[in-house]
Amino acid sequence: MYKADSCLPCFYMDEAVREIVPLYSDVVNYQRIDIKTPVGKKRFLALSVSLFGEEGVYKHKRIAPIPSLFINDELFFDAIPPRFELEAAINEVLGARLHLEVLHEGAH
Repeated sequence: MYKADSCLPCFYMDEAVREIVPLYSDVVNYQRIDIKTPVGKKRFLALSVSLFGEEGVYKHKRIAPIPSLFINDELFFDAIPPRFELEAAINEVLGARLHLEVLHEGAH
């Protein structure tokens, strides 16, 4: 989730991710969600609903934190993560995906 360059936490979160992503360029697709664009607003609301449900968002006005970092639609960070934590999260997700692929291949 990204608001604007004038939002320093957003700027530094984006910068932290952009430093790491090239290490995983063959398996990670980073998409910054700019909540000031129509597409970004829709994605922001969808992720907010995934966190809090429709009632939580539309009745209780709960929304995804800004900035935040989702991996595969799951909230992983709501603050700028240290590099080692971000790398660990990416490796965890990639390891789980690889494990599922191996299990799936073994089932055939």
